[in-house]
Amino acid sequence: MNTSPVRSGWLTNILRWVDSYAANDEEMTSTRFNWVRVIPFIVLHLACFGVFVTGTSTTAVVVCLISYWLRLFAITAFYHRYFSHRSYKTNRFWQFIFALLGNMAAQRGPLWWAAHHRVHHQHSDTDKDLHSPVKRGFWWSHVGWFTCDASFKTQLNRIKDFARYPELRWLDRYDVFAPLLLITLLFAAGELLAHFRPQSGTSGLQLVVWGFVISTVLLFHSTVTINSLGHIWGRKRFKTKDESRNNAFLALLTLGEGWHNNHHRFAVSARQGFYWWQIDITWMILKLMSWVGIVHSLNPVPPHILQEGLQRPLATDDMERER
Repeated sequence: MNTSPVRSGWLTNILRWVDSYAANDEEMTSTRFNWVRVIPFIVLHLACFGVFVTGTSTTAVVVCLISYWLRLFAITAFYHRYFSHRSYKTNRFWQFIFALLGNMAAQRGPLWWAAHHRVHHQHSDTDKDLHSPVKRGFWWSHVGWFTCDASFKTQLNRIKDFARYPELRWLDRYDVFAPLLLITLLFAAGELLAHFRPQSGTSGLQLVVWGFVISTVLLFHSTVTINSLGHIWGRKRFKTKDESRNNAFLALLTLGEGWHNNHHRFAVSARQGFYWWQIDITWMILKLMSWVGIVHSLNPVPPHILQEGLQRPLATDDMERER
């Protein structure tokens, strides 16, 4: 019968919800929408309406914000600047802790994320850049690219430096573990608060809706604005081969990632806000972490690149918009 391959495809895609390496020998190059794969993503967004069931509380909103900023930092500082670009060093313990925390953001595993990002830098704004808004448009670069098979597989050949750690490979393969762990911890915390501090007005389900569901949706869309807006909205201080842009608003939204043109000029720097007026909160926190020994050997921006950026002519209104 000719239905078995389709049925097998559904089962494989469902299995990949919990084991992202399932049927890993399959060729995955299609850019067509894979609706089975994105069911969890759709459910996550629909679950935001759970707030009408659980209600809200000051505790829930505070937890939502903490969950957002903490996981965003793990994405920007570790998934991006550490795993993707090796812009500083840390030990194996902290490497795992922040990989786990970044994985709780439900943006796939650290090896998948970093390998995909390395491809982006190698082929930025060309036909081989899967989420270029220049080539494929805003919506595809924002939410479309990860709905297809071509983006799914972890390209281990591009991340051999970190793929040698079995704990990172495990997190990458079972990338559903960390989000489920966070959900469990939030539910348990909410139930304990409801029992011992009923005046907090919260519950386990309420903390899951606010601390995971709403926070994760906000975190996802903030992160991918660097894909969809960071190459079309802002100014180019440096002459690069791509259309990366600096944008102060996106920088504030994403803890410093919005200085995207800077980043594409010198990607291995731990600092993306190259100049004093370019606020880069991730860099500030990394600097503090280096003082207590959690990270070290932060790559600086070379003086000649700083000078290059200052010498490139920008109109007055461009300078103001960048700031």
